[in-house]
Amino acid sequence: MAIMITDECINCGACEPECPNTAIYEGGAKWTWGGGTSLTGEVKIDGGDVVDAKAAQTPISEEFYYIVSDKCTECVGFHEEPQCAAVCPVDCCVDDPDYRETEEELLAKKQWLHAEAS
Repeated sequence: MAIMITDECINCGACEPECPNTAIYEGGAKWTWGGGTSLTGEVKIDGGDVVDAKAAQTPISEEFYYIVSDKCTECVGFHEEPQCAAVCPVDCCVDDPDYRETEEELLAKKQWLHAEAS
């Protein structure tokens, strides 16, 4: 499962630099698939859509910091626990019940996001 930021967020920003996938953004900030990952050019995402890795995507929240679930690996393959949750002073980085993934799926997502060019 991915991590989500609840509306108890105080917008302190402590979580953002901790994310190894650059999946956390300030409220209102646009995001990209390529930001903080090795994804470049055209990227095929879930659902079969193809997007440019550098194309700005619509913010998920205008008000609070948010996590792009499709880029969140819960820090699997990087750390023992989600770093956003570890540093959040108000405990608003929690499991997202809408995005359930196994450890194997999270590792595969990490590999997809950070594949080295061969």
